[in-house]
Amino acid sequence: MGGPAVTRWWWVRHAPVIATPGTIAGRLDLPADLSDEAAFYALAARLPAAAVWLATPLSRTRDTARRLQAAMGGVGPVEAVPGLLEQDFGAWQGRTHGELADDPAVAGFWRDPALNAPPGGESFADLARRSAEAIRILTSRHAGRDIVMVGHAGPIRAAIGLALDLTPTRMLALGVDCLHLTRLDHIADGGDGFWRVGQVNAPPC
Repeated sequence: MGGPAVTRWWWVRHAPVIATPGTIAGRLDLPADLSDEAAFYALAARLPAAAVWLATPLSRTRDTARRLQAAMGGVGPVEAVPGLLEQDFGAWQGRTHGELADDPAVAGFWRDPALNAPPGGESFADLARRSAEAIRILTSRHAGRDIVMVGHAGPIRAAIGLALDLTPTRMLALGVDCLHLTRLDHIADGGDGFWRVGQVNAPPC
């Protein structure tokens, strides 16, 4: 008799965006720099051969996923998951932190960056809630499978926070770097099951 189903999430943050340093990307569809061949091959060697592949509708995650698949020797379907999009930074998207230095709304935002929303955007706490819901649905849909999710820093922080039962404020303390790997396993052991953290923000090499 087998044990409880284990659903293994392999979270990868997309390759670096091509933009002016300090640009707030948010949900803008900025291109990714896919030139670090060594990093792609090193990371691909750590990913499971048979997995469900997910990304967001933004090209920087889809292109990173396809580049990883190519490094593994083939290209397969990559499902787009809108529920795991990056935080919506509203009016600040496409602007640099330097350009916003004198914006009075910025000071108010930083008083509580987890609960406050940028003008016309969403709060990180809102992102954490929608990410948790998407993760629960996908974990149930692909129970017992390996899931490679190429995504954004915000939802990866939220996924780790869900596994560790962190508040949104504590989630923001987590580092999530481009082309780094986070491994989270969900064990379906009755009820809602439980999470086990394998690794967080591991470099590709």
